[in-house]
Amino acid sequence: MNRRMFLASAGVVAEGLSAAHSFAEPALAGNVGGKTPTKGEGEIKTGGSRMIPVRGGRYRVWTKRVGHGDIKVLTLHGGPGVSHLYFECFEDFLPQAGIEFYYYDQLGSLFSDNPDDKSLWTVEGFTEEVEEVRQALGLENFYLYGHSWGGMLGYEYALKYGEHLKGLIISNMVASIPGYVKYVTRLRNELPPEVLNVMDKYEANSEFDAPEYQRILFEHVYAKHLCRLSPWPAPIDCAFKFLNAKVYNYMQGPNEFVVTGTFKDWDRTANLKDIKTPTLVMGARYDEMDPEEIKRDASRMPNARAVISDRGSHLAMYDDQGWYFRELIGFLRAMH
Repeated sequence: MNRRMFLASAGVVAEGLSAAHSFAEPALAGNVGGKTPTKGEGEIKTGGSRMIPVRGGRYRVWTKRVGHGDIKVLTLHGGPGVSHLYFECFEDFLPQAGIEFYYYDQLGSLFSDNPDDKSLWTVEGFTEEVEEVRQALGLENFYLYGHSWGGMLGYEYALKYGEHLKGLIISNMVASIPGYVKYVTRLRNELPPEVLNVMDKYEANSEFDAPEYQRILFEHVYAKHLCRLSPWPAPIDCAFKFLNAKVYNYMQGPNEFVVTGTFKDWDRTANLKDIKTPTLVMGARYDEMDPEEIKRDASRMPNARAVISDRGSHLAMYDDQGWYFRELIGFLRAMH
């Protein structure tokens, strides 16, 4: 499993979707088959999918509504540069609980436009993009769910646009990248010396794609701290298959242990006191995010609480699934 694999076909898919969209609109407008549509017939059904203009209308991002209900949740995936794919397990839990949720591929991810422009890849830019998506979807008094990098965006959005939120869920993310680096460095130092020697050798030459290095990362890091199931569920495999490594490497760095990207100094610890939105902060014992730091982050917010899985890791929605969705759905229902 190569954490940094990027298929250029994802960009081709996005371009193809854009072309199909432009071609289809004129043909579907107005009368269909020579018949004047009655009220309601003119609406084209898309299964809940929408392409939304963002970044001043220059680009479009893909969203999809799943289920129907009074409780509405907008999801923010991790990465950056991953996609909604690993959230597919939500479909087996949230709609059945009367919860309507929205997939959303951020700019540069899978079904959304994939511009090769580093000036677009900033925390501030993605935060504003979330607000553009919220407005287009007509969400108000809604719940924002952010996992990992999406949790960073969740914190940023709550600080700037908290008046639109009914509740916030931060999953498997701490409020400080320097704090995260400190913890993963501790995890790294717990690896066997022979493993560390091999990692040091490749990292010294920036050979992060070397097969031996990737194998060690998977066996000693990802299999223990990202998802503890074997084999990995299909949505996780697919999410990594279509990872946009350009965005990930630029903002994060080569991998979880080597954080050299543009958000390496991000830290909102001092601002947590200003988040008044009712918040659930979720963590896990085997996560690459420090569970104790997650608890401290929750304690710094006036209306937050932390829950920690005893069995799960970074993707606890899979490797401690029952616990994860009981906590998530319980929070959403209690808040509503």
